[in-house]
This record gives sequence, C-alpha cells and structure tokens, in this order.
Amino acid sequence: MAFLECHFHSDVLGHACEMNVILPQKVSTQIGMASSGSGRRSYPVLYLLHGLSDDHTIWSRRSAIERHVAAYEIAVVMPNGERGFYTDMKEGPRYWTMLTEELPEIVANLFPVSTKREDTFVAGLSMGGYGALKCALRRPDRYAAAVALSAVTDIPGRIEAADWSGMRRELERIFGTPEEVTGSGNDLFALASQTAKLGSDAPRILSVCGTEDFLRADNQRFRDRMKEVKYANFQYEEAPGAHQWEFWDLHIQRGLRFLLEGK
Repeated sequence: MAFLECHFHSDVLGHACEMNVILPQKVSTQIGMASSGSGRRSYPVLYLLHGLSDDHTIWSRRSAIERHVAAYEIAVVMPNGERGFYTDMKEGPRYWTMLTEELPEIVANLFPVSTKREDTFVAGLSMGGYGALKCALRRPDRYAAAVALSAVTDIPGRIEAADWSGMRRELERIFGTPEEVTGSGNDLFALASQTAKLGSDAPRILSVCGTEDFLRADNQRFRDRMKEVKYANFQYEEAPGAHQWEFWDLHIQRGLRFLLEGK
C-alpha cells in the first residue's frame, strides 16, 4: 500500500485542509504484509472518519488500518473533520458540505478512485460513527454502505446530557438546541424513517458497539428505531469492549468485510 499525506484547499471552509490517503500498490518484495493493487484506474473508496478528540492522522496512529486494507483493492481517505461532527454548524464552518459535496470531487481529481455510488463507502468511530450514519441516511444516493463503531447516535440526548456547560455550549454552536435538532437533517432517528422508505435500495449499514461503552444505551435505542421503521439493510452487533482503540482496531476489520461483500 502507498500512504500519502495530502494538504489541499477547501473553498467551502475557506482554508487549507488535510487528509491522509491509503492507495493500493502491487509489490512483490514487501515483508510481513499482503499487498493489493492491479493498477486499475478506478478503485472503490472508503471515507474513514475520526472521533471528537482526534484528527485525520488518528486511524493510522492508533490502528493497523493500512495493514487491514492491504488485502483489498480499495482507497481509504481519512479527512480532518476537526470537532465539527461532520455538520454544517449553526455557528461555524460547513463540514457536512465539505465532506459530502466538495471532498469527493477533490479526491476524484487527485486519485484513481471511482465516483460511482456502488464503489463509495463510509465508516467512522464515535463522532465519526455519527458522521458515517448521517452520510448513509442523508445521502443514500452517494454511499453504498456504512460502518459505525461506537457511534454517537442521539444528538438531542447528548446535548441534554452534556455534563458541563462548555460542552453543551459547543454542541449547541454546532447543532442548536435539542428542539432544533429533533426532526432535522442532523437527527439520525428522523433520517432513519425517511431512508427506510427506499427498502432494499437503502444503503447497507453495520453498527457495532461495545458492551462496556458509555454510548451502548444510545446505540441500542438507535437499533430499536431501525427495527421500528423496518430499515431493510441494517445490522447491529455488540461485543465485549469499551470506548477505546482496542475495540475499534478489531472491529474495523469486521467492518471492512461487511463493506466489501461482493467486491
């Protein structure tokens, strides 16, 4: 695999941005890791999103993602979403528009990746899990499948539960009040009912949460919501673990198998 550190300008955000990118590379003398890469001009692409306290480097620093994807012919794009919850903020930058509209065009212009819906995937952890779910539910025309690990699923509930005033203020700057979020394009529970109407054409979604994770109850409520709206392509799994990298490094491997079924 080839690993690239990319700096680019975002017109949407109005400043320089960063992303790390993993690309398939066919090699014959690499020791200790499989390789992929047929030299094709158009690879499937996975947008891999980080959590609240992290940045675009974190998946490469804390997990073995480069090794995990080496068996697949897929490009991995890891953008910096800062602390914006991949959302067009009420008071701040338009991270959602950058991620879902601008970035795919930039990536396609710079790298040999497909822009087809069936070749486009998204995954993430915690805040990034929220972003991945929102991508699949709000833009089912763009993403074929999503994986959410330990996702933040209940934004109104998280705002209400913010245990110190600074955190609540930060979330309200991003989303607004709980009442403003409910039923909006940032409300996963509302988006679920809309996208479920697509039936078997809805994006495939895998949600995984640890049995010791502080977000477990939120994830279970979202699981129940997906059942309630009869979302056709949703899988929910739990496994021992907490909100930590040991869990995410293990289960992103399951996520890759899920995303690339049939590829």
